Amino acid sequence: MAGYNKTFELTVNDIDRIETALRLHKQAVSRERIELADAQGATTDASRAERIDAELTAIHDLLGRLHNQKIFYRPAKAKKVPYVSG
Repeated sequence: MAGYNKTFELTVNDIDRIETALRLHKQAVSRERIELADAQGATTDASRAERIDAELTAIHDLLGRLHNQKIFYRPAKAKKVPYVSG
């Protein structure tokens, strides 16, 4: 049985594009969810709403995992003095 590739050769730009695409997709799915709620009022299609909610949760979790894998660096010269960004 074939296994999964556990090593990836992605650049920072590749990850940025993936995050941007996920955010755009999440935005489109969120709009779809709002339209579903507005269009049907009290008689919402529960199964469709649950599928949309599950997809939004999955996208949100994936974006969170990508964010948590980032390493944020502090300038080396700022070790002795307080660092103020911006």
